[in-house]
Amino acid sequence: MFTGTYEPRMDAKGRVILPAKFRSQLEAGVVLTRGQEHCIYVFPSVEFDRMYTELQKASLNRPQARNYIRVMMSGADTLVPDRQGRVTLPPELRRYAGLGDELTVIGAGARAEIWNRKAWQEYLAQQEEVFANMAEEIIPGLL
Repeated sequence: MFTGTYEPRMDAKGRVILPAKFRSQLEAGVVLTRGQEHCIYVFPSVEFDRMYTELQKASLNRPQARNYIRVMMSGADTLVPDRQGRVTLPPELRRYAGLGDELTVIGAGARAEIWNRKAWQEYLAQQEEVFANMAEEIIPGLL
């Protein structure tokens, strides 16, 4: 499980050092792809395979399913972190997420996410207020 918030920097070659806490879960390989809210999703290869199995169950008769699968899969890239725990972020995904050298990497349960640091701070500021004022049950059994 991925948890926590980290603020690494991306070097001039587009490499980022993944948080040490995440490395054992990612050392066998990662899949990077477009995420919602213009971040990059970072899945362990095994988790991405599980998610793909679920995507295959979607009805291709539904335009939303086709669109989601196209965007998700066309942005996917499989990588293996180097010995320092670095991965090179593909240029297409860097553009999609608006990444500069200052990043925020967050744990989001079954995946990690890589954000433009300023975009993450703005998103979090908005969502913390929503979270604090949540009055209805969003996730069954949680509240």
